[in-house]
Amino acid sequence: MFATSRAIGGALRARARRYATADTAGASIRARIEEKRQAALAGGGSKRVAAQHSKGKLTARERIELLVDEGTFREYDAFVEHRCADFGMDKITGDGVVTGVGRINGRPTYLFSQDFTAFGGSLSKTFAQKVCKIMDRALQEGVPVVGLNDSGGARIQEGVDSLAGYADIFQRNVLASGVVPQISLIMGPCAGGAVYSPALTDFTFMVRGTSYLFVTGPDVVKAVTNETVTQEELGGAAPHTRKSGVAHGAFENDVVALARTRELLSYLPQSNREPPAPRFTADPSDREDAALDTLVPSDSRQAYDIKDAVRRVVDDGRMFEIMPDFARNIVVAFARMGGQSVGIVGNQPLVSSGVLDIDASVKAARFVRFCDAFNIPLVTFVDVPGFLPGVQQEHNGIIREGAKLLYAYAEATVPKIAITTRKAYGGAQCVMSSKQLRGDVNFAWPTAELAVMGAKGAVEILWRNDPDGRARAEEEYNRLFANPLPAAQRGYLDDIIAPSTTRRRIIEELAALRGKKLANPPKKHDNMPL
Repeated sequence: MFATSRAIGGALRARARRYATADTAGASIRARIEEKRQAALAGGGSKRVAAQHSKGKLTARERIELLVDEGTFREYDAFVEHRCADFGMDKITGDGVVTGVGRINGRPTYLFSQDFTAFGGSLSKTFAQKVCKIMDRALQEGVPVVGLNDSGGARIQEGVDSLAGYADIFQRNVLASGVVPQISLIMGPCAGGAVYSPALTDFTFMVRGTSYLFVTGPDVVKAVTNETVTQEELGGAAPHTRKSGVAHGAFENDVVALARTRELLSYLPQSNREPPAPRFTADPSDREDAALDTLVPSDSRQAYDIKDAVRRVVDDGRMFEIMPDFARNIVVAFARMGGQSVGIVGNQPLVSSGVLDIDASVKAARFVRFCDAFNIPLVTFVDVPGFLPGVQQEHNGIIREGAKLLYAYAEATVPKIAITTRKAYGGAQCVMSSKQLRGDVNFAWPTAELAVMGAKGAVEILWRNDPDGRARAEEEYNRLFANPLPAAQRGYLDDIIAPSTTRRRIIEELAALRGKKLANPPKKHDNMPL
């Protein structure tokens, strides 16, 4: 019995030693895990973080904290490190990008935030894998993706692997297009192949003074073309929001950009599987505004601001304008009517009389197609003298580019309501959500004119050989066409309404159209003019 007791005691002591060894090993593993977690949180280290702040820029994690609802961010792949052993590469835990999911306005959103403090935010194969993972999940789950871009581009040390990483991301951008909203914020440099992912997303926003977009930088431009240009002149917010149209807007700093992104997402659905979520408004749906009755000047040559009309009609006078500095002769924006998100398109008489040119057509066409893809009804304010004439416009493809807007409206199956406030001339009248392009409801104010062209131009053509009869002919032309009755009598307008009742009438029609079902013929994909 004594021997048995001694054996049992030895076994217990051996077991205790094993447990002690296991506990020591476990503690070591836990310490190692915590060490790596803290390394991931530190990014490129305090000196690089300080350098980031000195430029007026937030870090990748600070941006996420401001973008998502407090305490909702869950990070994935925090421990990932690259596997490149060439050129003496060191490792930074997280590998230059923070990825995960958080809630924005209470709804899940996948996001990635490039960390300029770690390898300059340069993209490696593992970096791309992290981004692709959250994009795959977003697509499967029907959730938006937001990318915060601040990167020096492809990681040169990885060669073709980094290029393959970009291509992997591009493929997912294309597959997600029209399925889930994709938003890109350019919050630092974005050059070379890196620019094409933002270009494939739905909306791209920049930060003034700290963000740049270009395929090749100033040094390459100088070497190849002998042109001297600064980063700001070549790819800053000003050229891309005013000239190229690459960016949809620009903000003063990171904080404003992130806040405005939260606002934009509030107008959008999670995916193409659902409509945008309604939002309560205290603005009465039957509110009338007498100021609209006198908004359009009696002199057809006098301009007015279409944004005044829009703000007086939409909920609480609020709208989120897209591309406000590009092609200002047309306005596109998100707003709400009766709590329901709508896409607003309106010719702007203050700029070039609201004429449609190449830039305006492309700007509006892309917006219309986005709204159609994501079940957002379209409300169009029409005051258009036609397409812009001129050699430059013709040679640069106004026929092709103008057809994009026509195609977008004709293809759209969401509810479409149009209000002609004043002139609607020529082919441009057809393009702007006309009844013939399956417009659901077409209203006109009493000030509307729907015709092939204005009276002066028409009589100069029709009575070119009878100068004496032109005055009489112009008067007759105005009687026939300088009012909305002829179009209404032919059924091209559903009603002529008092401007003050516009809000009420649109909201009533939106409610009626909520159950609209319309599908285009089956096809692999369309072939719109490009």
